[in-house]
Amino acid sequence: MARKLTPEEKIVNAALRLAGKRGWADLSLADIAKEAKLGLGELSALYSSKTQILAAYAQRIDAQVLKMADEEGLEDEPVRDRLFDVIMLRFDAMAKDKPALKRITWDLERDPVAALALMPSTLQSMGWMLEAAGIDSSGWRGLIRVRGMALFWARILKVWFDDDEDQARTMAALDKRLRQGEEWFARAQDFMSKRPRPATRRGKPGNDDAKDAA
Repeated sequence: MARKLTPEEKIVNAALRLAGKRGWADLSLADIAKEAKLGLGELSALYSSKTQILAAYAQRIDAQVLKMADEEGLEDEPVRDRLFDVIMLRFDAMAKDKPALKRITWDLERDPVAALALMPSTLQSMGWMLEAAGIDSSGWRGLIRVRGMALFWARILKVWFDDDEDQARTMAALDKRLRQGEEWFARAQDFMSKRPRPATRRGKPGNDDAKDAA
């Protein structure tokens, strides 16, 4: 017997179905409520915007990928291989929704305000993908990694949208990008290690005696 869907699941599923048929830009919350066979008041109690519905979908995919990553046991792999596997797991989780996601992405590229509103959710998902690959996403270094991952994801996503079912082009592009990223990170690490460190001063800033003593 099929599991009964929650109202949240009905809404997200309805939004994706309609997006696949009609696009995202002109889709209204009332349209989504009708497709989900829920009242508009029921929808408004859960989501106040289409952005929140997309964020809920992203969280659904996050949960699926994290579960699959745990089951795969990726911890013994090199970092680049782990990240490759995690990203491919995300594509696997999104596969059945590809037509809808392609339409949504196309519309968001032409609506920078809507795309900007979705950015916090996107960055959160990228942080979880890094963590699943064993890469720390916390602190200022983590922030840089997460933002870099978001740019990386956007480029690979476009390849995936037009790829065949075997995902050969996606995997080739992903491997190439990861190698380039690995090389860039190594150069950055080398540059940082060669930077001269500022002299350590004792005493309060501006104290000439402290400068002389140093």
